[in-house]
Amino acid sequence: MVGHMRAIQITSFGGPEVLTPTELPDPVAPEGFEVIDVLAAGVNYADTHAIEDSYLAKQKLPMVPGAEVVGRRADGTRVVGLLLGGGGYAQKAVVHPAAMFPIPEKVSDGEALALVLQGLTAWHLFRTSTHLAAGESVVVHAAAGGVGTLAVQLAKAFGAGRVIATASSEDKRKLALDLGADVAVDPATDDLKAALIEANGGQKVDIVLEMVGGTVFDASLAALAPFGRLATYGMASREQPSPIDPGALIGTSRAVVGFWLTHCASKPEMLHGPMTEMFGMVERGELRPVVGGTYPLTEARRALEDIRARRTTGKLVLDPSS
Repeated sequence: MVGHMRAIQITSFGGPEVLTPTELPDPVAPEGFEVIDVLAAGVNYADTHAIEDSYLAKQKLPMVPGAEVVGRRADGTRVVGLLLGGGGYAQKAVVHPAAMFPIPEKVSDGEALALVLQGLTAWHLFRTSTHLAAGESVVVHAAAGGVGTLAVQLAKAFGAGRVIATASSEDKRKLALDLGADVAVDPATDDLKAALIEANGGQKVDIVLEMVGGTVFDASLAALAPFGRLATYGMASREQPSPIDPGALIGTSRAVVGFWLTHCASKPEMLHGPMTEMFGMVERGELRPVVGGTYPLTEARRALEDIRARRTTGKLVLDPSS
């Protein structure tokens, strides 16, 4: 007899209103995969794109969203798993062992969820995409968000010089400063390029982590110093930036690099090494994942409404027991 589980399913694309609590048959693991009992599921800004079908990977209906879970394996081990095919907003999830990481005792469920997608993204933005060198200046946009709160701290840990955070409210800017940013800027200024340069003591910047798109991308690129790198890993504004002229890149020796964590999934060493490093940092008190709020699974719609409305900070978590 097949058991049933509580889950959030969508049967048509749209905004958070399409998220529907439902009962579904327990998932069956294909060969090589495992079913784990979910203790906590993570929410990402990218989930707002997935349910609209406006993200990089085409989505298929019906769909259970959610790209990361903490759960227990059959042997009782507590693990955090990355689900690049979705399925996280549920009481059970199918995970491949290569994308599953045992959680140290001192690391909470919410902290582990913060690390497995957003932490890995921040780590690779510095180590793989932009090759942050000691003393370089770094701009972290949306610095109070899931990736941003970790990126501010990792920038400092990895030897950055001046770390410039942008965030949309006074409270969020204070959080970024508390996490180690040297200066925090309101991105809603008339001249963001000038504000970033001013925040860097009048000098253009070396690295920008950018996930807004549109005019924020344009201003960030314009604020880059020679040999500067802009890493783009999202499009939260749902607006396209201006076209990039290769001649303008050559003439200023700047780089634009894209990042999507999916491309690390086929190379498990790109997941396991960084996760081990970040777990150790959390255990030693050197990295503080910010868990911003826990919602009942049945209120996933409210969680996505809040993240879209920029009401949240850090990592959002769904509790599948309620």
